[in-house]
Amino acid sequence: MIAAAFLCGLGGLGGQASAGAWPAPPGETQIIAKYEQQSARRGFGADGAVGDLDHRQDETASLFVEHGLTDRLTLQAKAGLTRGQDAFVRYSGRGPVELGLRYAVLKTPRGVAAVYVGAADAGAGRNAGYAAPGKGEADLEARLLAGRSVVTRHGEIFADLQVARLRRSGLANETRLDATLGFRPSGKWLMLAQTYAGEADRRPLKSRWLKAELSAVRSFGGWGVQAGWRETVAGREIPKDRGVVLGIWRGF
Repeated sequence: MIAAAFLCGLGGLGGQASAGAWPAPPGETQIIAKYEQQSARRGFGADGAVGDLDHRQDETASLFVEHGLTDRLTLQAKAGLTRGQDAFVRYSGRGPVELGLRYAVLKTPRGVAAVYVGAADAGAGRNAGYAAPGKGEADLEARLLAGRSVVTRHGEIFADLQVARLRRSGLANETRLDATLGFRPSGKWLMLAQTYAGEADRRPLKSRWLKAELSAVRSFGGWGVQAGWRETVAGREIPKDRGVVLGIWRGF
């Protein structure tokens, strides 16, 4: 299914591994190498108003892998390198290492509902957008996912909605809501509109965020090239960061 092939590896800077609801076909593997750069000179305060912020920049190069174990069970993992700086510190090193399983509870020709459970070991960079580099230890995540696709005379349209709860050691626990709307007008192009929303429990600040991302993927046989832009459009106690998202996709 088209939606299954293109909904893996979606996620934000410093976030958990996040894939679409559709399971990977048994024995097949999808690999996505991504470069993400985010910078900010302004930020959202406790009341949601935008104010000046000392310049900061974060970069990650990551590798996301998912592999179909059965027709319903998918293994997914993510690892990478990160670096960045702000007015107080420079950092570089390993990014978070994430591993989990996704199971399709309900699967129809055009829809799917799934659950994901996983764990992550924090990295040297920003393990949360509101936290100092290196802060955080280990995370546990439970996620509910649902997807639906429709074929029209103009192409395939699909939607993916995910709700997650993270228990974080060394950081505040979080609730996240991620959504993707995709349109494939031809066999070579895919257009993606995505939002990543979340809220941290109050410890010490009740940070919240809403990020929007637009990107396009061009396929070349078994390869795909992605280019896009991500920006924080609303929030509290969070930088108003923005930057490019570049990716290379490969299926086996």
